Amino acid sequence: VWDRKQDAAYDNPGAPIARRDASGGRGGGRGGSGGAVIQTGDYIYVAGDGASVEGDRPFLDKLNIKTLKTERIFRSSSESLESFVAPLNDEMTKFLTRYETQKEAPNYFTRDAGSDARRAVTQFRDPQPQVRDILRQYVTYKRKDGVTLSGTLYLPPGYKQGTRVPVIMWAYPREFGDADSASQVSGSPNQFTTLRGGSHMFLLLSGYAIFDNPTMPIIGPGETANDTYVEQLIASAQAAVDKVVEMGVADRDRIGVGGHSYGGFMTANLLAHSRLFRAGFAESGAYNRSLTPWGFQAERRSFWEAPDIYTKMSPFWYAHQIKDPILLMHGEVDDNTGTFPIQSERLFAALKGHGATVRYVTLPNEAHGYAARETLLHVIAERLNWFDKYVKNAGARSTTDAQR
Repeated sequence: VWDRKQDAAYDNPGAPIARRDASGGRGGGRGGSGGAVIQTGDYIYVAGDGASVEGDRPFLDKLNIKTLKTERIFRSSSESLESFVAPLNDEMTKFLTRYETQKEAPNYFTRDAGSDARRAVTQFRDPQPQVRDILRQYVTYKRKDGVTLSGTLYLPPGYKQGTRVPVIMWAYPREFGDADSASQVSGSPNQFTTLRGGSHMFLLLSGYAIFDNPTMPIIGPGETANDTYVEQLIASAQAAVDKVVEMGVADRDRIGVGGHSYGGFMTANLLAHSRLFRAGFAESGAYNRSLTPWGFQAERRSFWEAPDIYTKMSPFWYAHQIKDPILLMHGEVDDNTGTFPIQSERLFAALKGHGATVRYVTLPNEAHGYAARETLLHVIAERLNWFDKYVKNAGARSTTDAQR
């Protein structure tokens, strides 16, 4: 029915809407396992995120299965984020949505097809009014090779325009087949901000700005993207740093970087191959790719087919080049096959041997994702203490130090 690139988010036609089955499966919403797809006459219904250059604008369409032509029933306004949740009848003349803005907490509403009116079903209040002064803006910029990058910049409560504050970048690299797919905007500038669990976003309450999910695309046809992984990673990070400095938010001497899993791997690589950041915080990463010899992420070549690539991508092999402080954190019982705790243990030993500034924190009884309340509070404390010491209060970097 549809022929498009897998990564072409702007062309995503959505997923068929199915009826919730007796077991309570997800079929009553946007696709997923459950009941049969809802059909009325020649029409079925599809809903999607509506990725666009403006950010996500979720939609609901009716699709003629004979002509394959679609008719739009609903699309979120550009001033809010409103998503289709579930049908209220098979004709899709009534349906349930979830509505939010930067200032309005998410709530559920009923809608009639063809009408702009909404009727409230819930009246949830702002669960965190103390964070409502956090400023959020979507930022786009370009890498030196012309690839368009983007990210969400959060400014702390009480931020004064033009003030340079410590900035933490939190990211996760992704692979793409071409530059157009890598340049697509994702997410919505209208999302309501809430702080959850052990999120890095809690740093905002201590005066940090957060550049969240700055895109770090690794681009290349077929199986070749990782051939230039390090070069593309550094270029993306350089562009992100340049952007927040250009905006007057950051100074180059007070920027830190962090990430979880493949984002932790990214963090170690950025510190091994650049001096862009004052410190890093790497959670549950894999740092020696010879320990994941049958592929990882989108890499399908084995270690024996591409040993040079595995070596070049492994920060363990470049531990002697990591000159800026790094904190390694790992769940004691990480059950993710690519990120067993030995990855952090061995990198820690290598860094200590080379005299690096490094701290290793192991989290008792935690797997790849951290869950216990005590753990989450400890993660927040470790992150704050580390970045306070090595980013916020680090002072200017000397010319000699920057060239080490």
